[in-house]
Amino acid sequence: MLNYLKTNREGQFLVIGILLTVLGFNLSIMDLTSSRWAFYGAIVFLGFYAAKEALVETFKHKAPNDALLMILSALGATLIQYESEGAVLLLIFAGAEVLEDYVTDKATDSISELMSSVPNQAHIMRENGKVDRVPTDSLAIGDTVIVQKGAQLPIDGTIDRQAVLNESALTGESIPVEKSSGDMVYAGTLNEGDVFYLTVTQTSNDTIFSNIIHMVEQAQQQPSKKARWIDTFESYYVTGVLIAVPLFIIGLFFLQDLSWQDAFYRGLVLLTVASPCALVASITPATLSAISNGAKNGILFKGGKVMERFGELKTLYTDKTGTLTQGEFSVTDYELADDYLPTLVYMEQQSSHPIAQAIVAHFKSEKIELPTESAQIEEIAGAGLKMGNITVGKPDLFKQSTGIETVQAAIDSTDTTVIIAERDRIVGYVNLADKIRVSSREAVQQFQAAGVEVVLLTGDQQRVAEAVATDIGIPKTYAELLPEDKMNFIQSSQSNNEVVGMIGDGINDAPALAHADIGIAMGSGSQAAMESADIVIVKNDLQKLFNSYRLSQRLDKIIKQNLFFAIGVIITLITLNILGGLDLPMGVVFHEVSTILVILNGLRLLRNSSTAATEANTSQQHTADHPETII
Repeated sequence: MLNYLKTNREGQFLVIGILLTVLGFNLSIMDLTSSRWAFYGAIVFLGFYAAKEALVETFKHKAPNDALLMILSALGATLIQYESEGAVLLLIFAGAEVLEDYVTDKATDSISELMSSVPNQAHIMRENGKVDRVPTDSLAIGDTVIVQKGAQLPIDGTIDRQAVLNESALTGESIPVEKSSGDMVYAGTLNEGDVFYLTVTQTSNDTIFSNIIHMVEQAQQQPSKKARWIDTFESYYVTGVLIAVPLFIIGLFFLQDLSWQDAFYRGLVLLTVASPCALVASITPATLSAISNGAKNGILFKGGKVMERFGELKTLYTDKTGTLTQGEFSVTDYELADDYLPTLVYMEQQSSHPIAQAIVAHFKSEKIELPTESAQIEEIAGAGLKMGNITVGKPDLFKQSTGIETVQAAIDSTDTTVIIAERDRIVGYVNLADKIRVSSREAVQQFQAAGVEVVLLTGDQQRVAEAVATDIGIPKTYAELLPEDKMNFIQSSQSNNEVVGMIGDGINDAPALAHADIGIAMGSGSQAAMESADIVIVKNDLQKLFNSYRLSQRLDKIIKQNLFFAIGVIITLITLNILGGLDLPMGVVFHEVSTILVILNGLRLLRNSSTAATEANTSQQHTADHPETII
């Protein structure tokens, strides 16, 4: 906080104002008339930014705000020679404003932490073989970058040889991942193997990390529904106060026979205590703190509205591959004539689906000679691929094909099966297995215990889906679905006025994520899924998602506490002033301290709760008791 006061201009003005106020009180104790000038100086420094906000915001939005009330109160106090009260009023108001700005800056720390994960310099290989050190943001698509052993990758791209990378910054998986020549690698990950060359495929503004940073920045600029309502209410409320105060003064002067100075003094007290400072500060600092907490733990919320509504979740639909499972398939067995292998690999290379990538990776080692002709490949949405007479896809596509009986045993296994057919004749199959994410078991159980119904929606075979659901503990499973089928389930739940969430990671999940009240994308998923989602799980840990669900509920609780407290203080102080039992110094202290208290209450959301820590320990114990399961 001290560093913030030193480096922030508003904080510097606050420090000067505090010193002048203290000087003014010391001079007044010595009964020196110069104390008045010290208070005047304090009012200038402490009221500078408040006056700027009052004038700019009032003219810009054509509506008065709470800062205007504070400036008018301080000026009014000065007019009737209560300079010390005016200085104290602005001192506490300016202090509350600086504290609120400090909370906002703390919320943006998550951006700095994310940005520090990506080097701002890169070693580029020139065409003449010379290596230069250049800024990362100067790299262009097609440039060749040298990544040394132990170095972080500065940009997204493809590599020229085998490599070992630690992707925990993106996925949360601490085990290093082996990459082959031509594979995509991402900025912020760590090279734990030998040096390699990286061909740039994305500029620095389009990397996975830059998109994440952009999401955090956008989230902080998107107010929640409650915050927007408070902003609208503030302008009407302040206008009402500006009308009520002169009427109050006139009423006291004519109806209660108070002197003009006494009536004006009581009017200043009303102007001060009726200001909605605490009410305005009840929501935004708390919401920003919660968003920052989520980002720090790898959960990105695209705005306060999402963070606010997440705690109201009633039904959570989830995809299987890449969400409940790791999406890292491996071929367990296959039966396919050598004549069809090149065609299969050629077709699967055109798809970004994890199953397709696993098939390509498995058969790469066999040095297959791929077809040279450029044949058009047609995608069968949510089911497979077709090229000429060859079709590759889910068993459901081939129920009427000849030879289905010969591969029935493979289809009936708990592995995921891909069928290859020529016209209507099945020519082979490939079986693949995936691994359950350990965190998904614990998270699903906790969501269900909290009253959130979890439902599995997948395009995979029924038997595979049921095996995963049984292992994780999901009672409802719907398999062999097309993208539009998932949307229908979501819309059906929404028709019952439920807040519906959807977790997915693939392009085929993007429509469902966009239609859900709260779309949740895995950070390792497709760009389309991340763009369609409201929440991004950066490190692929569903346990952290549940902790953020609890965080959203804590946010709702704290906002309600703040609103109740702020309204209660305003009503109490106005009542005391009407009864004549409140002077200006006490009104200033009670009113402004209430503002600081609601900000500090919201600031508590920056730290993890003990509940979250307990849940994390429980999850670690569960991981030890239940090792990874292969499905």
